[in-house]
Amino acid sequence: MSKILLRVSHDHDKCMWANKIQTLRENSSIYKPLQERLAALQSLKRTLQKYESQILEALYKDLHKHSTEAFLTELFQVYEELEFMITNLPKLMRPKKAKTPLTHFGSTSKIYAQSYGVVLIISPWNYPLNLSLIPLIGAIAGGNCVVLKPSEYSTHTSALLVRIIEESLAPNLVQVVLGDSKIGGALLQETFDLIFFTGSVNVGRIVMQSAAKNLTPVVLELGGKNPCIITQHADIDTSAKRVAWGKFLNAGQTCIAPDYLFVQENILEEYTQALKQWTIKFFGTDPKQSPNFGRIISPRHFARIQALIQQSMQSSATQHKVLVGELDSQSLYVAPTICIIQPTKEHPLMQEEIFAPILPIIPFKKLWECLAFSSQFPKPLASYIFTKDSQEKTFFLQNFSFGNGCINDCITQVANPHLPFGGIGNSGMGSYHGTQSFLTFTHQKSVIENHFEFPLRYPPFKQKLFGLDFIKLCKMLIRF
Repeated sequence: MSKILLRVSHDHDKCMWANKIQTLRENSSIYKPLQERLAALQSLKRTLQKYESQILEALYKDLHKHSTEAFLTELFQVYEELEFMITNLPKLMRPKKAKTPLTHFGSTSKIYAQSYGVVLIISPWNYPLNLSLIPLIGAIAGGNCVVLKPSEYSTHTSALLVRIIEESLAPNLVQVVLGDSKIGGALLQETFDLIFFTGSVNVGRIVMQSAAKNLTPVVLELGGKNPCIITQHADIDTSAKRVAWGKFLNAGQTCIAPDYLFVQENILEEYTQALKQWTIKFFGTDPKQSPNFGRIISPRHFARIQALIQQSMQSSATQHKVLVGELDSQSLYVAPTICIIQPTKEHPLMQEEIFAPILPIIPFKKLWECLAFSSQFPKPLASYIFTKDSQEKTFFLQNFSFGNGCINDCITQVANPHLPFGGIGNSGMGSYHGTQSFLTFTHQKSVIENHFEFPLRYPPFKQKLFGLDFIKLCKMLIRF
Protein backbone atom coordinates (compact mmCIF):
# COMPACT_ATOMS: atom_id res chain seq x y z
CA MET A 1 0.00 0.00 0.00
CA SER A 2 1.44 3.36 -0.95
CA LYS A 3 1.12 6.61 0.94
CA ILE A 4 -1.96 8.63 0.00
CA LEU A 5 -1.41 12.35 -0.47
CA LEU A 6 -4.62 14.17 -1.35
CA ARG A 7 -4.43 17.50 -3.21
CA VAL A 8 -8.02 18.62 -3.38
CA SER A 9 -7.46 21.00 -6.28
CA HIS A 10 -6.93 18.18 -8.76
CA ASP A 11 -9.81 16.10 -10.06
CA HIS A 12 -7.48 13.18 -10.73
CA ASP A 13 -6.53 13.06 -7.06
CA LYS A 14 -10.16 13.23 -6.03
CA CYS A 15 -10.84 10.25 -8.24
CA MET A 16 -7.92 8.34 -6.75
CA TRP A 17 -9.15 9.25 -3.29
CA ALA A 18 -12.64 8.00 -4.03
CA ASN A 19 -11.23 4.74 -5.40
CA LYS A 20 -9.21 4.10 -2.24
CA ILE A 21 -12.27 4.56 -0.03
CA GLN A 22 -14.37 2.48 -2.40
CA THR A 23 -11.88 -0.38 -2.02
CA LEU A 24 -12.32 -0.23 1.73
CA ARG A 25 -16.09 0.03 1.42
CA GLU A 26 -16.32 -3.07 -0.77
CA ASN A 27 -14.29 -5.03 1.78
CA SER A 28 -16.29 -3.61 4.69
CA SER A 29 -19.45 -5.21 3.33
CA ILE A 30 -17.91 -8.67 3.81
CA TYR A 31 -18.22 -10.18 7.29
CA LYS A 32 -14.80 -10.71 8.85
CA PRO A 33 -14.65 -13.91 10.89
CA LEU A 34 -12.79 -14.22 14.17
CA GLN A 35 -9.65 -15.79 12.69
CA GLU A 36 -9.26 -13.01 10.12
CA ARG A 37 -9.48 -10.30 12.79
CA LEU A 38 -7.08 -12.15 15.07
CA ALA A 39 -4.62 -12.63 12.22
CA ALA A 40 -4.61 -8.87 11.54
CA LEU A 41 -4.06 -8.02 15.21
CA GLN A 42 -1.28 -10.59 15.56
CA SER A 43 0.40 -9.32 12.39
CA LEU A 44 0.30 -5.76 13.76
CA LYS A 45 1.80 -6.99 17.04
CA ARG A 46 4.69 -8.77 15.28
CA THR A 47 5.45 -5.75 13.11
CA LEU A 48 5.46 -3.40 16.11
CA GLN A 49 7.92 -5.69 17.85
CA LYS A 50 10.10 -5.69 14.73
CA TYR A 51 10.15 -1.88 14.54
CA GLU A 52 10.36 -1.22 18.28
CA SER A 53 13.74 0.54 18.22
CA GLN A 54 12.72 2.67 15.22
CA ILE A 55 9.49 3.65 16.99
CA LEU A 56 11.37 4.82 20.07
CA GLU A 57 13.79 6.74 17.85
CA ALA A 58 10.94 8.42 15.96
CA LEU A 59 9.26 9.48 19.21
CA TYR A 60 12.56 10.97 20.37
CA LYS A 61 12.91 12.93 17.14
CA ASP A 62 9.35 14.24 17.32
CA LEU A 63 9.01 15.01 21.04
CA HIS A 64 12.41 14.31 22.64
CA LYS A 65 10.84 11.45 24.59
CA HIS A 66 13.21 9.30 26.59
CA SER A 67 13.01 5.70 25.38
CA THR A 68 11.66 4.49 28.75
CA GLU A 69 8.96 7.16 28.84
CA ALA A 70 8.11 6.45 25.21
CA PHE A 71 7.83 2.72 25.86
CA LEU A 72 5.75 3.21 29.01
CA THR A 73 3.28 5.74 27.60
CA GLU A 74 3.11 4.61 23.99
CA LEU A 75 4.27 1.09 23.10
CA PHE A 76 3.45 -0.65 26.37
CA GLN A 77 -0.16 0.54 26.31
CA VAL A 78 -0.51 -0.53 22.66
CA TYR A 79 0.91 -3.97 23.47
CA GLU A 80 -1.44 -4.24 26.45
CA GLU A 81 -4.44 -3.34 24.28
CA LEU A 82 -3.39 -5.87 21.64
CA GLU A 83 -3.03 -8.63 24.23
CA PHE A 84 -6.39 -7.79 25.76
CA MET A 85 -8.15 -7.84 22.42
CA ILE A 86 -6.47 -11.00 21.12
CA THR A 87 -7.33 -12.82 24.35
CA ASN A 88 -10.91 -11.57 24.70
CA LEU A 89 -12.08 -11.19 21.10
CA PRO A 90 -13.61 -14.69 20.85
CA LYS A 91 -15.85 -13.88 23.81
CA LEU A 92 -16.60 -10.33 22.66
CA MET A 93 -17.70 -11.49 19.19
CA ARG A 94 -20.00 -14.20 20.53
CA PRO A 95 -23.71 -13.29 20.28
CA LYS A 96 -25.06 -12.37 23.72
CA LYS A 97 -28.24 -13.97 24.97
CA ALA A 98 -30.78 -11.50 26.33
CA LYS A 99 -33.81 -12.09 28.50
CA THR A 100 -37.17 -12.39 26.75
CA PRO A 101 -40.31 -11.22 28.58
CA LEU A 102 -43.42 -13.41 28.89
CA THR A 103 -45.18 -11.12 26.43
CA HIS A 104 -42.81 -12.63 23.83
CA PHE A 105 -43.44 -16.21 24.89
CA GLY A 106 -41.91 -18.69 22.49
CA SER A 107 -39.18 -16.30 21.28
CA THR A 108 -35.44 -16.02 21.96
CA SER A 109 -33.47 -12.76 22.08
CA LYS A 110 -29.83 -12.13 21.18
CA ILE A 111 -27.48 -9.20 20.66
CA TYR A 112 -25.04 -9.34 17.76
CA ALA A 113 -21.97 -7.09 17.45
CA GLN A 114 -22.20 -5.64 13.95
CA SER A 115 -19.33 -3.78 12.29
CA TYR A 116 -19.98 -0.17 11.37
CA GLY A 117 -18.22 -0.39 8.01
CA VAL A 118 -15.56 2.17 7.05
CA VAL A 119 -14.23 4.12 10.03
CA LEU A 120 -12.19 7.33 9.96
CA ILE A 121 -9.66 7.71 12.80
CA ILE A 122 -7.98 11.10 13.22
CA SER A 123 -5.17 11.03 15.78
CA PRO A 124 -3.10 13.79 17.44
CA TRP A 125 0.62 14.46 17.79
CA ASN A 126 1.19 14.33 21.56
CA TYR A 127 1.01 10.51 21.80
CA PRO A 128 1.16 9.77 18.08
CA LEU A 129 1.61 6.01 18.29
CA ASN A 130 -0.69 5.30 21.25
CA LEU A 131 -3.57 7.48 20.09
CA SER A 132 -3.39 6.13 16.54
CA LEU A 133 -3.10 2.43 17.26
CA ILE A 134 -5.33 1.88 20.29
CA PRO A 135 -8.45 3.05 18.43
CA LEU A 136 -7.22 1.22 15.31
CA ILE A 137 -7.01 -2.01 17.32
CA GLY A 138 -10.61 -1.53 18.46
CA ALA A 139 -11.78 -0.81 14.94
CA ILE A 140 -10.10 -3.93 13.52
CA ALA A 141 -11.41 -6.08 16.37
CA GLY A 142 -14.89 -4.77 15.56
CA GLY A 143 -14.52 -5.97 11.96
CA ASN A 144 -14.26 -2.53 10.35
CA CYS A 145 -12.11 -1.12 7.57
CA VAL A 146 -10.18 2.02 8.49
CA VAL A 147 -8.81 5.27 7.13
CA LEU A 148 -6.19 6.48 9.61
CA LYS A 149 -5.12 10.14 9.54
CA PRO A 150 -2.17 10.72 11.91
CA SER A 151 -0.94 14.21 12.76
CA GLU A 152 1.22 16.21 10.38
CA TYR A 153 3.25 17.55 13.35
CA SER A 154 4.68 14.22 14.53
CA THR A 155 6.32 13.68 11.14
CA HIS A 156 8.76 10.88 12.03
CA THR A 157 6.23 8.76 13.91
CA SER A 158 3.51 9.32 11.30
CA ALA A 159 5.85 8.26 8.47
CA LEU A 160 6.83 5.14 10.43
CA LEU A 161 3.16 4.34 11.04
CA VAL A 162 2.66 4.17 7.29
CA ARG A 163 5.51 1.71 6.99
CA ILE A 164 4.26 -0.46 9.88
CA ILE A 165 0.70 -0.60 8.58
CA GLU A 166 1.81 -1.25 5.00
CA GLU A 167 3.78 -4.24 6.22
CA SER A 168 1.25 -5.67 8.69
CA LEU A 169 -2.24 -4.95 7.36
CA ALA A 170 -3.89 -5.45 3.97
CA PRO A 171 -4.60 -2.33 1.85
CA ASN A 172 -8.28 -3.24 1.67
CA LEU A 173 -8.37 -3.21 5.48
CA VAL A 174 -6.48 -0.03 6.44
CA GLN A 175 -5.37 3.02 4.48
CA VAL A 176 -3.14 5.71 6.03
CA VAL A 177 -3.40 9.34 4.99
CA LEU A 178 -0.55 11.79 5.56
CA GLY A 179 -1.16 15.49 5.26
CA ASP A 180 -2.08 18.77 6.90
CA SER A 181 -5.40 20.21 8.09
CA LYS A 182 -6.54 20.82 4.49
CA ILE A 183 -6.32 17.10 3.82
CA GLY A 184 -8.05 16.44 7.12
CA GLY A 185 -10.82 18.80 6.06
CA ALA A 186 -11.14 17.06 2.71
CA LEU A 187 -11.38 13.71 4.46
CA LEU A 188 -14.29 14.99 6.50
CA GLN A 189 -16.19 15.71 3.29
CA GLU A 190 -16.20 11.99 2.51
CA THR A 191 -18.85 9.63 3.83
CA PHE A 192 -17.83 7.33 6.68
CA ASP A 193 -19.80 5.05 8.95
CA LEU A 194 -18.09 6.31 12.13
CA ILE A 195 -15.56 9.04 12.90
CA PHE A 196 -13.18 8.71 15.85
CA PHE A 197 -11.32 11.94 16.63
CA THR A 198 -8.74 12.75 19.30
CA GLY A 199 -7.62 16.36 19.59
CA SER A 200 -8.64 19.84 20.62
CA VAL A 201 -12.13 21.03 21.49
CA ASN A 202 -12.17 23.54 18.62
CA VAL A 203 -11.29 20.96 15.98
CA GLY A 204 -13.70 18.54 17.62
CA ARG A 205 -16.52 20.98 16.89
CA ILE A 206 -15.49 21.08 13.21
CA VAL A 207 -15.45 17.27 13.08
CA MET A 208 -18.90 17.06 14.62
CA GLN A 209 -20.33 19.68 12.24
CA SER A 210 -18.97 17.78 9.25
CA ALA A 211 -20.28 14.46 10.57
CA ALA A 212 -23.74 15.95 11.10
CA LYS A 213 -24.15 16.52 7.35
CA ASN A 214 -24.26 12.76 6.82
CA LEU A 215 -25.62 11.86 10.27
CA THR A 216 -22.35 10.04 10.92
CA PRO A 217 -21.83 8.91 14.52
CA VAL A 218 -18.76 10.39 16.19
CA VAL A 219 -16.50 9.60 19.11
CA LEU A 220 -14.68 12.70 20.36
CA GLU A 221 -11.74 12.39 22.73
CA LEU A 222 -10.92 16.00 23.59
CA GLY A 223 -9.45 17.71 26.66
CA GLY A 224 -10.12 20.49 29.11
CA LYS A 225 -8.88 22.17 32.25
CA ASN A 226 -8.26 19.25 34.58
CA PRO A 227 -8.28 20.22 38.28
CA CYS A 228 -6.10 18.47 40.86
CA ILE A 229 -6.78 18.97 44.57
CA ILE A 230 -4.22 18.61 47.37
CA THR A 231 -5.90 18.71 50.78
CA GLN A 232 -4.29 18.97 54.21
CA HIS A 233 -4.94 15.24 54.61
CA ALA A 234 -2.72 14.31 51.66
CA ASP A 235 0.73 12.77 51.93
CA ILE A 236 2.64 15.89 50.90
CA ASP A 237 5.82 14.27 49.61
CA THR A 238 4.12 11.45 47.69
CA SER A 239 1.48 13.71 46.15
CA ALA A 240 4.13 16.24 45.08
CA LYS A 241 6.16 13.46 43.44
CA ARG A 242 3.16 12.08 41.54
CA VAL A 243 1.91 15.50 40.43
CA ALA A 244 5.38 16.55 39.22
CA TRP A 245 5.60 13.32 37.23
CA GLY A 246 2.09 13.59 35.78
CA LYS A 247 2.28 17.28 34.92
CA PHE A 248 5.71 17.31 33.30
CA LEU A 249 5.36 13.98 31.51
CA ASN A 250 5.80 14.60 27.77
CA ALA A 251 6.65 18.23 28.61
CA GLY A 252 3.10 18.82 29.81
CA GLN A 253 1.57 17.83 26.47
CA THR A 254 -0.89 15.32 27.91
CA CYS A 255 -4.65 15.75 27.69
CA ILE A 256 -5.22 14.19 31.14
CA ALA A 257 -2.38 16.00 32.92
CA PRO A 258 -3.30 18.18 35.92
CA ASP A 259 -4.02 21.55 34.30
CA TYR A 260 -4.17 23.52 37.54
CA LEU A 261 -3.64 22.67 41.18
CA PHE A 262 -5.69 23.48 44.29
CA VAL A 263 -3.56 23.36 47.46
CA GLN A 264 -5.01 23.89 50.93
CA GLU A 265 -3.59 27.08 52.45
CA ASN A 266 -2.12 25.57 55.62
CA ILE A 267 0.17 23.25 53.60
CA LEU A 268 0.85 25.59 50.68
CA GLU A 269 4.44 26.50 51.50
CA GLU A 270 5.50 22.98 52.41
CA TYR A 271 3.78 21.50 49.36
CA THR A 272 5.19 23.97 46.80
CA GLN A 273 8.69 23.32 48.10
CA ALA A 274 8.16 19.56 47.79
CA LEU A 275 6.81 20.01 44.25
CA LYS A 276 9.83 22.12 43.32
CA GLN A 277 12.27 19.62 44.83
CA TRP A 278 10.74 16.64 43.04
CA THR A 279 10.84 18.51 39.72
CA ILE A 280 14.55 19.13 40.28
CA LYS A 281 15.10 15.47 41.29
CA PHE A 282 13.43 14.30 38.09
CA PHE A 283 15.05 16.70 35.63
CA GLY A 284 17.96 18.43 37.41
CA THR A 285 18.56 22.12 37.93
CA ASP A 286 18.82 22.51 34.16
CA PRO A 287 16.10 20.32 32.58
CA LYS A 288 17.28 21.38 29.12
CA GLN A 289 20.29 19.09 29.60
CA SER A 290 18.19 16.24 30.95
CA PRO A 291 17.51 13.27 28.64
CA ASN A 292 14.28 12.75 30.59
CA PHE A 293 12.55 16.02 29.71
CA GLY A 294 10.67 16.45 26.42
CA ARG A 295 10.27 19.25 23.91
CA ILE A 296 7.37 21.16 22.39
CA ILE A 297 6.13 19.64 19.16
CA SER A 298 6.45 22.63 16.78
CA PRO A 299 7.42 26.33 16.50
CA ARG A 300 3.73 27.25 16.28
CA HIS A 301 2.95 25.58 19.60
CA PHE A 302 6.13 26.99 21.17
CA ALA A 303 5.11 30.54 20.23
CA ARG A 304 1.73 30.07 21.90
CA ILE A 305 3.33 28.81 25.12
CA GLN A 306 5.98 31.52 25.14
CA ALA A 307 3.30 34.22 24.90
CA LEU A 308 1.29 32.51 27.63
CA ILE A 309 4.24 32.47 30.04
CA GLN A 310 5.05 36.10 29.36
CA GLN A 311 1.45 37.16 29.98
CA SER A 312 1.26 35.06 33.13
CA MET A 313 4.47 36.35 34.66
CA GLN A 314 3.34 39.93 34.03
CA SER A 315 -0.17 39.40 35.40
CA SER A 316 -1.05 41.05 38.70
CA ALA A 317 -3.02 37.90 39.56
CA THR A 318 0.24 35.90 39.69
CA GLN A 319 1.17 36.00 43.36
CA HIS A 320 4.41 34.01 43.46
CA LYS A 321 6.77 32.43 40.93
CA VAL A 322 7.87 29.12 42.43
CA LEU A 323 9.85 27.82 39.47
CA VAL A 324 10.44 29.59 36.15
CA GLY A 325 13.20 28.56 33.77
CA GLU A 326 14.59 29.07 30.29
CA LEU A 327 12.77 29.05 26.96
CA ASP A 328 14.68 28.20 23.79
CA SER A 329 12.94 28.60 20.44
CA GLN A 330 15.74 26.80 18.58
CA SER A 331 15.31 23.52 20.44
CA LEU A 332 11.62 24.13 21.26
CA TYR A 333 12.44 23.85 24.96
CA VAL A 334 10.15 25.19 27.68
CA ALA A 335 11.36 24.69 31.24
CA PRO A 336 9.04 23.40 33.97
CA THR A 337 7.17 26.40 35.34
CA ILE A 338 5.23 26.59 38.62
CA CYS A 339 3.44 29.67 39.95
CA ILE A 340 0.86 30.57 42.58
CA ILE A 341 -2.09 32.56 41.24
CA GLN A 342 -5.27 34.13 42.55
CA PRO A 343 -8.51 32.19 42.02
CA THR A 344 -9.74 34.21 39.05
CA LYS A 345 -11.06 32.94 35.76
CA GLU A 346 -9.47 35.96 34.03
CA HIS A 347 -5.88 34.86 34.68
CA PRO A 348 -4.01 34.11 31.39
CA LEU A 349 -3.40 30.52 32.52
CA MET A 350 -7.11 29.92 33.06
CA GLN A 351 -8.31 30.94 29.60
CA GLU A 352 -7.88 27.53 27.96
CA GLU A 353 -6.22 24.15 28.42
CA ILE A 354 -2.53 24.91 29.04
CA PHE A 355 -1.03 21.83 27.32
CA ALA A 356 2.50 22.80 28.33
CA PRO A 357 4.88 22.33 31.30
CA ILE A 358 3.23 25.17 33.24
CA LEU A 359 1.42 24.49 36.51
CA PRO A 360 -0.60 27.21 38.24
CA ILE A 361 -1.42 26.67 41.93
CA ILE A 362 -4.55 28.11 43.56
CA PRO A 363 -4.67 28.21 47.39
CA PHE A 364 -7.97 27.26 49.07
CA LYS A 365 -9.40 26.98 52.59
CA LYS A 366 -12.47 24.72 52.17
CA LEU A 367 -13.07 21.95 49.64
CA TRP A 368 -16.29 23.49 48.38
CA GLU A 369 -14.22 26.47 47.12
CA CYS A 370 -12.50 24.11 44.66
CA LEU A 371 -15.90 22.94 43.43
CA ALA A 372 -17.23 26.48 43.09
CA PHE A 373 -14.20 27.62 41.08
CA SER A 374 -13.82 24.58 38.83
CA SER A 375 -17.57 24.64 38.06
CA GLN A 376 -17.02 27.86 36.11
CA PHE A 377 -15.31 25.82 33.40
CA PRO A 378 -16.70 23.13 31.08
CA LYS A 379 -16.54 19.58 32.43
CA PRO A 380 -12.93 18.34 32.23
CA LEU A 381 -11.56 15.13 30.78
CA ALA A 382 -9.89 14.24 34.10
CA SER A 383 -9.88 15.28 37.75
CA TYR A 384 -7.70 14.27 40.68
CA ILE A 385 -7.66 14.52 44.46
CA PHE A 386 -4.94 13.64 46.98
CA THR A 387 -6.31 12.96 50.45
CA LYS A 388 -6.53 10.23 53.09
CA ASP A 389 -9.85 11.56 54.37
CA SER A 390 -12.82 9.37 53.35
CA GLN A 391 -15.32 12.26 53.55
CA GLU A 392 -13.20 14.34 51.17
CA LYS A 393 -13.00 11.42 48.74
CA THR A 394 -16.78 11.02 48.86
CA PHE A 395 -17.33 14.75 48.32
CA PHE A 396 -15.01 14.65 45.31
CA LEU A 397 -16.70 11.64 43.72
CA GLN A 398 -20.24 12.85 44.32
CA ASN A 399 -19.87 16.52 43.36
CA PHE A 400 -17.16 16.84 40.71
CA SER A 401 -18.19 15.90 37.16
CA PHE A 402 -15.36 14.61 34.94
CA GLY A 403 -14.57 11.97 32.37
CA ASN A 404 -12.06 9.90 34.35
CA GLY A 405 -9.68 10.39 37.23
CA CYS A 406 -7.70 9.13 40.21
CA ILE A 407 -7.61 9.38 43.98
CA ASN A 408 -4.05 9.79 45.31
CA ASP A 409 -2.55 9.51 41.84
CA CYS A 410 -2.82 11.02 38.37
CA ILE A 411 -2.57 9.85 34.75
CA THR A 412 -2.54 6.13 35.60
CA GLN A 413 -6.24 5.58 34.92
CA VAL A 414 -5.55 5.74 31.18
CA ALA A 415 -3.37 2.62 31.30
CA ASN A 416 -6.05 0.23 32.60
CA PRO A 417 -7.69 -1.56 29.64
CA HIS A 418 -10.50 -2.71 31.93
CA LEU A 419 -11.65 0.89 32.49
CA PRO A 420 -13.51 2.80 29.75
CA PHE A 421 -11.69 6.01 28.84
CA GLY A 422 -13.56 9.06 27.59
CA GLY A 423 -14.77 12.57 28.31
CA ILE A 424 -18.01 14.27 29.24
CA GLY A 425 -19.53 17.47 27.86
CA ASN A 426 -16.85 19.65 26.26
CA SER A 427 -14.16 17.09 27.03
CA GLY A 428 -15.65 14.56 24.65
CA MET A 429 -18.27 11.93 23.97
CA GLY A 430 -17.99 8.18 23.77
CA SER A 431 -15.25 6.04 25.28
CA TYR A 432 -12.81 3.27 24.41
CA HIS A 433 -10.07 0.91 25.72
CA GLY A 434 -10.49 -2.82 26.17
CA THR A 435 -14.05 -4.08 26.03
CA GLN A 436 -15.31 -0.53 25.56
CA SER A 437 -13.27 -0.21 22.35
CA PHE A 438 -15.04 -3.24 20.90
CA LEU A 439 -18.42 -1.81 21.90
CA THR A 440 -17.55 1.61 20.48
CA PHE A 441 -16.57 0.22 17.09
CA THR A 442 -19.58 -2.08 16.74
CA HIS A 443 -23.32 -1.58 16.62
CA GLN A 444 -25.15 -3.76 19.13
CA LYS A 445 -27.76 -5.31 16.88
CA SER A 446 -30.80 -6.71 18.70
CA VAL A 447 -32.60 -9.70 17.16
CA ILE A 448 -35.65 -11.70 18.25
CA GLU A 449 -36.31 -15.11 16.77
CA ASN A 450 -39.92 -16.27 17.11
CA HIS A 451 -40.74 -19.96 17.54
CA PHE A 452 -44.39 -19.66 18.54
CA GLU A 453 -47.61 -18.26 17.09
CA PHE A 454 -49.53 -15.87 19.35
CA PRO A 455 -53.00 -15.36 17.81
CA LEU A 456 -54.29 -12.58 20.09
CA ARG A 457 -52.04 -9.95 18.50
CA TYR A 458 -53.88 -10.13 15.18
CA PRO A 459 -57.21 -8.43 14.35
CA PRO A 460 -60.07 -8.77 14.82
CA PHE A 461 -59.31 -8.06 18.48
CA LYS A 462 -62.38 -9.79 19.96
CA GLN A 463 -60.56 -13.08 20.41
CA LYS A 464 -59.87 -14.30 23.95
CA LEU A 465 -57.48 -16.74 25.57
CA PHE A 466 -58.60 -18.41 28.80
CA GLY A 467 -61.41 -15.84 28.87
CA LEU A 468 -58.99 -12.90 28.73
CA ASP A 469 -58.61 -10.32 26.00
CA PHE A 470 -55.21 -9.11 24.80
CA ILE A 471 -55.00 -6.04 27.08
CA LYS A 472 -55.88 -7.92 30.27
CA LEU A 473 -53.49 -10.72 29.39
CA CYS A 474 -50.60 -8.28 28.79
CA LYS A 475 -51.26 -6.52 32.10
CA MET A 476 -51.19 -9.83 33.92
CA LEU A 477 -47.91 -10.80 32.31
CA ILE A 478 -46.18 -7.57 33.32
CA ARG A 479 -47.95 -7.52 36.73
CA PHE A 480 -49.34 -4.07 36.06
